[in-house]
Amino acid sequence: MWYFGVGIGGIEFILWFNEYYFSLRKQYRKLAQAATCEHIVLWFDACLFDQSMLAHILTCLRLKDIRNVDLLCVDSFPGVEPFNGLGQLKPEQLASLYDNQRPVTDEQLLFAEVVDKAFAKQDADLFAELSNMSEAPLPWVPAAVVRWMQEQPDAKTGLGRLESLALTAIREGNETPGSIFKFVASADTPPQYWGDITLWAKINGLADRRPPIVQIDGPAERLPQWESELSLSDFKITVQYEAFHQ
Repeated sequence: MWYFGVGIGGIEFILWFNEYYFSLRKQYRKLAQAATCEHIVLWFDACLFDQSMLAHILTCLRLKDIRNVDLLCVDSFPGVEPFNGLGQLKPEQLASLYDNQRPVTDEQLLFAEVVDKAFAKQDADLFAELSNMSEAPLPWVPAAVVRWMQEQPDAKTGLGRLESLALTAIREGNETPGSIFKFVASADTPPQYWGDITLWAKINGLADRRPPIVQIDGPAERLPQWESELSLSDFKITVQYEAFHQ
């Protein structure tokens, strides 16, 4: 199909949007098919990314009147420090957690809908209310919401927490993506909701600002997203001090 009057960049965006749209449709079809399952066990981390996704999935399951759902949410594991998520565990460690699953209650389903609404509408007042809950039906949500609020632009610097940590890392002499990642991972509070793709996007965003906050030198103008043949060690990131001061 040819899109008249659309440049190369516009065509790429349309192709990306179509791929994203059909991917979402596929995922929602899978959720609808969950009604045919005898038993569903949801495994989730306590991080921001997982908790926002959990709220949406539980909301979808409730709308489909699917109730045969157990939840296993893991926020720690003996001997694993810092604990960021299930991906750190070996198969035998994961197996040891299986009996910790608990049925999802009606209260949790209703609460998930409130959380999902807050994220969908970016409701600042509702976020504030959720962040201050001491006994939430999904007990990992308040901390996740606090972390989301920290990602919003700071009134003074205009940066979210992850952007600020990345900038601090670069200012302290970490100029390669790998060293920046290591610094930010050690400076951030677990559970870590982000991975390399998210962090690279934040760094690219700093370079895209006008004027740019950082400069990216290397085999490409920006750090690669998703699959790439480029070597991250060939990139160098430096702060444009004259353009930004905290």
